[in-house]
Amino acid sequence: MDNEAKAQQRKEFIGNMTESAIRIGLLAILVIWTYDIVRPFIVPALWGAIIAVALMPLTHRLERMLKGRRGLAATLIALVGIALLVTPFVVVSGSIFEGISNTLKVLQSGEIHLPEPTQRVAEIPIIGERLFEVWHNIASNLEKAILHFLPEIKAGFSALAGVIGSSLATLVMFIISLLIAAGFMANSEQCAAAMSKVAVRAVGPNAHAWTSLTAATIRSVLLGVVGVAFIQAMLIGSALFVFGLPAAGLLTLVALFLGIAQLPALIIVLPLIGYAYSSMEGTSATIFSVWIFLGGISDNILKPMLMGRGVDVPMPVILIGAIGGMLFAGIIGLFLGAVVLAIWYELFIAWLNGGEPEAVLAQAEAPESLRDAETAE
Repeated sequence: MDNEAKAQQRKEFIGNMTESAIRIGLLAILVIWTYDIVRPFIVPALWGAIIAVALMPLTHRLERMLKGRRGLAATLIALVGIALLVTPFVVVSGSIFEGISNTLKVLQSGEIHLPEPTQRVAEIPIIGERLFEVWHNIASNLEKAILHFLPEIKAGFSALAGVIGSSLATLVMFIISLLIAAGFMANSEQCAAAMSKVAVRAVGPNAHAWTSLTAATIRSVLLGVVGVAFIQAMLIGSALFVFGLPAAGLLTLVALFLGIAQLPALIIVLPLIGYAYSSMEGTSATIFSVWIFLGGISDNILKPMLMGRGVDVPMPVILIGAIGGMLFAGIIGLFLGAVVLAIWYELFIAWLNGGEPEAVLAQAEAPESLRDAETAE
């Protein structure tokens, strides 16, 4: 009798295992198919959510100006964002293509000349004489070097043109993301309620603190990294276009990438100052140099003002997360890395505080009027 019971239990166990395996397999197939279907929309949706979170305060202000018409406010912000994306892209890409075509014509004609340094370069304090000597040697041997590496240079320009072409697809993706963000902003209450339910199920009672921290961190990174890089690139680019320097669009794009990558813009600013003093009149070169130098160091002033605003997490934590996230996952990693490190910082503080995160404690200790104002906002 015991043997029959054990055999029956074994049979039921095998049947349950088989049924569970079939169910798990079907669920895995369903998940894989679903992922393949929604995969093209994941990145635009993530960017749309990031943009919506970052621009939601602006949407509320514009909504009050438009007498409560949230949909119109979100649409106007999306249209302005598209215009701000398309206009610089057209100007910069046109300048880059023009610079590439002119450079290729010069290379093919064989008339390659680098202006010789003037005496003003030698008079620059400390580095003037050495810079004059190096510049003179490069200018004297430039034509032979370029003619020797002409095939590689042409291949490099072709690759650059391909990068610009791929950036057009990125531009289209950002336009789609702005439209998705407009939908999120127009229906922010419903989206926030859905995300709150998911967060409570995943995190527990501290979910509201985590979601508030995530939103504040996204806004901080958008202002402190991307916003500062954009402002700095515009300051540098305006000087380049006003004074008519060659490849102004390409140099502006390089300045933007350096700013996003948290590299000093002086990498390109200092050579441009040297070029200005060798090819412009003294007054124009001085004005250009002061203008572009101030643009190159503007991030040192803007970043402390904008990075970390509205977030209790220290600025170095956000900055390290933004840089590490970008190295790991590209531009979108700027935001994901900063958010992940900020949440880990809050978890560490929660452990030190005996289980309550710093954001929750700050909310609990805040005056009642302040808490009411935050809730109303």
